[in-house]
Amino acid sequence: MAKDDDDSPVGLPQQTFPPGEVIFNEGAIGDVAYVVHEGEVEIAHTGPKGRKVLGIIRRGGMFGEMALVDGKPRMASATATKETTCMIIRRQMFLKKLESSDPFIKGMIRIFVRNIRSMANE
Repeated sequence: MAKDDDDSPVGLPQQTFPPGEVIFNEGAIGDVAYVVHEGEVEIAHTGPKGRKVLGIIRRGGMFGEMALVDGKPRMASATATKETTCMIIRRQMFLKKLESSDPFIKGMIRIFVRNIRSMANE
């Protein structure tokens, strides 16, 4: 079972997941994104052709951010493949940062997310 840790060096809360723990399931509502501090996370999607591993996220990589951008359910599952500590980015903080960014950048991010979601459903 995951455990909460003290704040990270950059002031974000952290959570540690043991190997094999599902961090979130495909279809779940997403209210946080994660940045891998240590360890690694497998991202997998189940589509019409079955289960497909989309990638492995390692130190410094972010996952779960798409649900924060568009408010839609998670398009993939995330599972720790080894003991993994992640920094947590909560929706409120993310949206505050996004709203203060350039409108062009906000639009591009939303387009990227929409395109990624449509490719995953092929």
